[in-house]
Formats: sequence, structure tokens, C-alpha cells
Amino acid sequence: MNKNVIYLYAAIIVILVSCGKQQEEKNIITVKNNLEIPRVFETVEISKSDLFLSEGQVFENMVVVDVDTEKIVVSQFVDQDGDGIVDILLFQPEVASKSEKKYKLVGSTAEKEEVIEYCYSRFVPERTDDYAWENDKVAFRVFGPRAQKMIEDDIKGGTLTSGVDGWLKKVSYPIINNWYKKNEIRPGAYHEMSPEGLDNFHVGVSRGIGGTAVKNDTTYYVSRNFTNWKTITTGPIRTSFVLDYADWGADGYTISEKKYISLDYGNNLSRYEIHTKGINVLSAGLALHENDGQVTENVNEGWVSYWEPHDTSELGTAIVAAKGSMVASEHYVSTLKDRSNLFAQLKIKEDKVVYYSGFAWKESGQYPTKESWEKYLKEFALKINNPLEVVFTR
Repeated sequence: MNKNVIYLYAAIIVILVSCGKQQEEKNIITVKNNLEIPRVFETVEISKSDLFLSEGQVFENMVVVDVDTEKIVVSQFVDQDGDGIVDILLFQPEVASKSEKKYKLVGSTAEKEEVIEYCYSRFVPERTDDYAWENDKVAFRVFGPRAQKMIEDDIKGGTLTSGVDGWLKKVSYPIINNWYKKNEIRPGAYHEMSPEGLDNFHVGVSRGIGGTAVKNDTTYYVSRNFTNWKTITTGPIRTSFVLDYADWGADGYTISEKKYISLDYGNNLSRYEIHTKGINVLSAGLALHENDGQVTENVNEGWVSYWEPHDTSELGTAIVAAKGSMVASEHYVSTLKDRSNLFAQLKIKEDKVVYYSGFAWKESGQYPTKESWEKYLKEFALKINNPLEVVFTR
């Protein structure tokens, strides 16, 4: 079977409710939108503990149903802590501005049908030891310990960076496996333009698209490649995984770092939850490449952006954080190769910081101008600062 296919409950099925209408009403989910803009591509997480499940009901057999249309909504189960037991159910409601929408959770014994696993990630041992992830909009990769050791041992083909690489796709279907396969057949093939896009984003030792750093005095210090990985989930709604990094130094400070990264359907930005010790402020950066683009620093709203010429096209990158998390930004220009970055300074609270980072490529047609890209960022920041309100009726 294609690795990018999973099973989902059929959109038109007979729903079997174990305890009748009275039981069904005890699992009503009301999603409220308090903003003047419609809400789409935002993921609601339903924990098993949020629900009223009668004896015999199985959480993994629940489906999400639109109360108004009685249609099944795409959903995804996740074993968040890796203990072999499903913890949460994900779905993406569509809620008009200043309104609310009702869904219900009901049990079903229906057969499943194949759907595309748009949100996908995996370790890639056949290309040294990358870890790559994607959804219907964007794709990324980072580099592992073998690629680092090749550089240290002066072996051709290695990569030494903790920056985040962007794969510029212009199709909605998954491309990671396709691109690595053609690279196996002809090394470097994914660097050439195809109808699906290409990898022509240069990372080097820059921060790429959202890589981390620590500033001490006037110098930015960075980690090396990730040391370990763990995939949490892939599916139609979300892919998520964990990357470990060896402790690293920042001029006398010892930094520990563990990254929980996820990417949801319909989003151009990955979510980064960084667990770190040894510092109070962590920086996330965007590569400035030739320093010929336009920098926008909007710390008050919680986002920074870089819009640049990119080969024969244009590219926008960004970092977004919840209000109060981004305390400053810096347009940092260096004479050293790949050291120029636009940095967002992020406040660490209880050894953790959360931010979002990603890109839009003009050729994809998603956000083809600086203005459309920054409108998306403004609305994205507005949404994370005003999350959907979810009410359970038990």
C-alpha cells in the first residue's frame, strides 16, 4: 500500500449509536468563533477524558458528525504519549465569523475507506539521515548525526547544520517519498524544477526557516544536528514528531534542547514547542540569503517576516508567536557566509517556548505577493491569540 494512504471512516455511512438519542446528546461539541473572520484549518483536540463514554463504547470507534448536515467530518486519532493507547481525536471545524458550530461524536462500526495522508513525516536513512515532514502546502527537512559526522570526518555528502530546510512544493499531494526516490535514482534530482516543485532553498549554517539560536552579547550560538528522532503521528490532519539535540555551549552557557514539531493540514507554518534549559530567551531565525529581500518586524503582533527574490521567483518566510512570547527581533547582518538572519527573540517560560514558522513560495500560488503573505500572518497571529472556544455537553 502507498505509504501516504491511511484509512478513514466513509463520508456516507450508517451511524450506529450505542445508547440512542439520549446518549448521543451527551457528546455534543460546540465550537465558538469570537472573531470577525471565518475559521478554517484550525485543529480541535478532543481528549478521551473530555467525553462521556458509556460502558462498551470505544473511543477509537467514534466519528465526528456535523450536526447541521449529518455528514462525517475528517478526523484523526493520536497516541500522543506513545503508550499504545489513543489519547486524542483531531478534527478541523469550519466556523463562520462571530458564530458557533455544533458537532457530535457518535460510535460507528462502518468500514473504512482510503484517504490521502497529507500530513506526513519520516526518518530518511536512504538520504544519509534526514528527517522530513510535509502537508498539503509546504515541506521541510532537518539533518541528523550521520550527516554531521561525515562533515567532521571530511567525507563528501555530509551536512552540518541545525537550520530548517524548505522544500518548495506546488502540489497538494505528498511529495517526500517521490522526491527521495528520484534522488536515489539520480542524486540531486530534487534540486531541479519539476511540475511538483523543487528544493532550491539554501540553508548552510543559517537558521533556514525557524531554526533556533542563543544570543550572548553580540554573537549567536547554534546547536549541531539532531541526535535522535521519534515520530508521534501522521495522518489527514496532523503530523508530529520529536527531535533530540546534544547539549551545546553558548560562551559559558550550557543549553539543552528538545523539539516537539507538528504541522497541521492547510497550514503554511509548523508549530515548534522547544523544551530547553540554561537560558531565559531563545532566538528563532530566518535565513536572509543575499540580503536583498524585505524585512518586516512586527513584535507587537507577534510576527516577523522576510520576503525575498528567490531564483526566478519570490519567497516569504516567517516566525509567529503568541502575544507576549516574542519580546524583540533583530535584523542581523554578518559578513560571514550564511550568518545573516532575521531573528525573533522568544521568552522562555517554565523551560518551554512555542512558536510557528514556515514559508510561502510564489510559484505555489498560495500567497504570491508580500501583501497576501503578510495578511495571512496577521490573521494567523490573531487566531492563535484568540483560539476557538470548545464546549462539551455531557
